[in-house]
Amino acid sequence: MFRVNRLPMATLMFELEDKVKKVVLSGASGKMGCEIVRALQGEHDLVLAGAMGHENSKALGKDVGQLAGVGELSIPVTDRAGIGPFDILIDFSRPEAIAENMELCVERGAAMLVGTTGLDALDSERISSAARHIPVLYAANTSIGVNLCAVLVETAARALGDAYDIEIMEAHHRHKVDAPSGTALFLGEAAATGRGLAMPDCGVFTREGTTGPREDGTIGFSTVRGGDIAGEHTVLYVGERERIEITHRAMDRRIFVNGALRAAKWLVSRPRGLYGMQDVLELE
Repeated sequence: MFRVNRLPMATLMFELEDKVKKVVLSGASGKMGCEIVRALQGEHDLVLAGAMGHENSKALGKDVGQLAGVGELSIPVTDRAGIGPFDILIDFSRPEAIAENMELCVERGAAMLVGTTGLDALDSERISSAARHIPVLYAANTSIGVNLCAVLVETAARALGDAYDIEIMEAHHRHKVDAPSGTALFLGEAAATGRGLAMPDCGVFTREGTTGPREDGTIGFSTVRGGDIAGEHTVLYVGERERIEITHRAMDRRIFVNGALRAAKWLVSRPRGLYGMQDVLELE
């Protein structure tokens, strides 16, 4: 007869708990934050362990579950001082929170997923510096579809060559504070790489008055803000008697949430280093 080796219940429970990774959410009371809180309620590998808000947030002290409409979770929105142990911090907050959040993750030896856009060169340096100590994933957009589009954009720019002008158009809801969107800039980087150009030097972000003819080797950006548009991006390749378009339309923010949680599960077990969504999706 075969002998069945049974683990003690305490050991089994420890192993099960060890597989569940604790998530802290920065920007927890925002639109994306609330979507992530709701999505985490159906997760088995990730559990919400903390919620952070900026020092002037009206959400401080409020239960994050109630803010997200899923009922009380006994997790108040707090500052970093109120955060307990965690494995990964998911950041969909504000650029000014990046430095403090990075510092917290490095102190705790925890992974960090940065989905915040509108970052500047100093923020990028902070991300690169933190990645020398912990696993960090920066994503201008966590949608799987958008990241696939970026590969297509680069490929098309390389194949079509200088005979086609490149324009990037983006549209978002009226509350978005940065322009062009991080996704538009991300797609612009992909197009520039394919064309052998350097961003942001080749970018044309404003046109007003007598601008003269279009300069060769430039990528134009156009921005629309209004209503509740979740996110629309189109890359145009405009040639003589031909126009090619690569378009992504987000119908619901849940596509970004699904991608973010997929990335978080992937990132939390990685060694220190800087990663992107294309690493998660194995598109490179």
